[in-house]
Amino acid sequence: MLDYITSYLSSNTTPGQAGNVFWALVYIMIVFGGISVAVMAMNWLERKALAHFQIRLGPMRVGPHGLLQPIADAIKLMTKEDIIPAEADKFVFWIAPLIILCASFAIYIVVPFGPTHAITDLNIGILFMLGVSSLSVLGVVMAGWASNSHYPLIGALRSSAQMVSYEVAMGLAVVSAIVMTSLHGLGPYGVGVGTSGTGTLSMIGIVQAQQEQHVWFLFKFFPLGFIAFGIFAIAMVAETNRAPFDLPEAESELTAGFHTEYSGLRWSLFMLGEYAAMIAVSSIAVTLWLGGWYRPFPNTLTGDTWDLVFSLFPGLTFLALAAIAFVGVRRMPKHPYFRVQTIGLAGFGAVLGLIGLILFVPPVRDRIQDIYWFIAKVAGFMYLYIWYRATFPRYRFDQLMKVGWKVLLPIGIGVLILTAILGVVL
Repeated sequence: MLDYITSYLSSNTTPGQAGNVFWALVYIMIVFGGISVAVMAMNWLERKALAHFQIRLGPMRVGPHGLLQPIADAIKLMTKEDIIPAEADKFVFWIAPLIILCASFAIYIVVPFGPTHAITDLNIGILFMLGVSSLSVLGVVMAGWASNSHYPLIGALRSSAQMVSYEVAMGLAVVSAIVMTSLHGLGPYGVGVGTSGTGTLSMIGIVQAQQEQHVWFLFKFFPLGFIAFGIFAIAMVAETNRAPFDLPEAESELTAGFHTEYSGLRWSLFMLGEYAAMIAVSSIAVTLWLGGWYRPFPNTLTGDTWDLVFSLFPGLTFLALAAIAFVGVRRMPKHPYFRVQTIGLAGFGAVLGLIGLILFVPPVRDRIQDIYWFIAKVAGFMYLYIWYRATFPRYRFDQLMKVGWKVLLPIGIGVLILTAILGVVL
């Protein structure tokens, strides 16, 4: 048994490819726990960032600068009364949030945080991702129908129509990226004359194709790659029902949409699924267009010196966060009522600083590189989600559908056709 566990440590493949069930289970637990913690952090960061956008403080009471607010919210939701409407279909009402949650987390099976840091690498990874992400529509419709209430049902139908509509444009943008994997030439306009022209549907293979071609697909056949990325970026916001496309949750029209009748823990599962889906589609965007786990300029800034410089970024990031925490400690009011919060924030800063120092240790520093750059790129997308919510007004439903069918779909078809033509002609 011990040999079975340790044999994978020398492998250069994912646990799924190696057929190691133990490490596959370990990776699943790490991903599930990490995404759950990331959702809690995202909830706090969103409330604080929106507060700064709107010139207010945000959560401040529970823990230093409200750091414990997500934990307090989780405890509150778990202890609230679980209400099921008297005329609801109880089994469907119960299982709907689980379907959405499972669909959101199942995407991470093929998300590559590094060349070996993935649960498995399927040769149809993109198709698996598109198929599984579509299953959340089923949970939305079930939640609205099972409530036996008009508002959730209308909200569910609008939400499902929105998700299905934008999945078409999203799929076309993804196909454009897949076409680019078959063009093995170097640089933005290289197509690899004389090569076999074989592409890949593997998520890890798509990242490696960008490394092989010495260009992120964001810049491939510029501006075609950039336009395809823009289509995906817009569609993924609509796909996750986030502002400015959050019509199912329009307070002035449909209250909370398809989950109006849900409360407590069941409602929290919808929110967990929504934030997990946001991180998942951001991970897919990073994988397809932004070089995945590779650091910036891996083919231009080469050599031991540049490798060392970029390897210091993880530790420096945590040290910078620790410095921000200690600045907050310094600015805390010198009043006895704030003593506990001051000590708590100082302890939090010390933990961040300790993590930063550990990340400078060469074995840790070298091992964490791919994961750090992948997470850093995903974090940029998550900040954009917050920025959109604080900036753009909500679309009307007819405007939303018009953008999906009359704008993104024709542009997506055009980009796909032009990408294929350039791949043949150049």
